[in-house]
Amino acid sequence: MSASFSDIISYFKKIATEHIQIGHSEDQKHFYRFELDEVLTGLKRINYPALILEGYKYSFEDAKSDNIIKKRSGAFILIDHLHDIGDYDAMHEIWDQLEDICDDILARIKADKFNPAAKAVRDFDISSANVVLIANEQDKNYGIRCTFTISSARNMDVDPDKWNLE
Repeated sequence: MSASFSDIISYFKKIATEHIQIGHSEDQKHFYRFELDEVLTGLKRINYPALILEGYKYSFEDAKSDNIIKKRSGAFILIDHLHDIGDYDAMHEIWDQLEDICDDILARIKADKFNPAAKAVRDFDISSANVVLIANEQDKNYGIRCTFTISSARNMDVDPDKWNLE
């Protein structure tokens, strides 16, 4: 059975809590759930560095068999704040630090694939991860965005208990 969106949110919140450099807690929030546009234009009060989980989209793959694959494509953003956008050394340092954190997260996800308690990432394929640097000079936020896909088998049989069939 594939994981739910709530499972994925809980998993990434746990990642943000357990990673020492992110350090999310209920008192010091560093984990957020937003879409990219809202993050880059709407966040005025945020604790840095932050891990921001975007929503995902999904599709189905059918190899003309009974083995239907549900493919969830999602993304997370790691973001930090730069005080002086003209300080390119500091900008590159932020990107370097966030790249290291991103690599740490991907390594953790890869390891957690084999942890039965981490069902949200059981079907994660590290080769699906793509990373890009992002910048919003207006808000002085710089970061890294990682897209990924989690694929899992999906039973597509009709459940008669969910339908009013005569």
